[in-house]
Amino acid sequence: MKTVSLFLWTLAALFGCKSKDMDDVPYVQPATNTAPVPMPTGNGTAVTYLALGDSYTIGETVTAPESFPYQLTAELNKLNYKAAAPVIIARTGWTTDELINAISVQNLAQKFDIVTLLIGVNNQYRGYNINTYRTEFVQLLNTAISYANGNKKHVFVVSIPDWGVTPYASGRDRNKIAAEIDQYNAINKQETEKAGISYTNITPGSRLAAQDRTLIAADGLHPSGKMYAQWVQQLIVEVAKSLK
Repeated sequence: MKTVSLFLWTLAALFGCKSKDMDDVPYVQPATNTAPVPMPTGNGTAVTYLALGDSYTIGETVTAPESFPYQLTAELNKLNYKAAAPVIIARTGWTTDELINAISVQNLAQKFDIVTLLIGVNNQYRGYNINTYRTEFVQLLNTAISYANGNKKHVFVVSIPDWGVTPYASGRDRNKIAAEIDQYNAINKQETEKAGISYTNITPGSRLAAQDRTLIAADGLHPSGKMYAQWVQQLIVEVAKSLK
């Protein structure tokens, strides 16, 4: 009987009596290292840069130093690289086929340490065939690799921002624009990753302009220098790693 009583008392202690459970014990956040990871520095290494694209690459409305290629160059110089001014093949309104033609006309013989590619918004805006976009984007991606002297690690694709959140899109179907931008980005992301190339997704950040008008340039359509700076903060991490 004593053995049985002891057994029952033990069960009561384990299950019958109230003890501290997960709700009673204060949660303690595990310690984490929040210090930023230092990026590789250049030790004075010379860097050349080719930027391919459209209005988002030339920085329509903002000054040249505010455009993302120039801001990226400035960040590289802060990391002790000797980055030359970017060579830019881009124009407002260009579609993939127009960029292809412009590159052909330029016929650059130079190879570059960094090549960025951002193209497609005007294909979407004009309602071009999205399958044609895939074909021409792949062609441009291969061209970018060629200009990077065949080094895929030195090519960087940037996603298309969502212009549907801008004042310029007022009165238009913003949801339709967003959905189409997502379709184009799904293609360029898929093809970029298939090729083993770095992909920087700036689209979610571009949509913050719906609540923050400081992210939009004075024309009510294109990104401001502030938004471009945010793109560069994403890009510089991958670019610096590729150059180390």
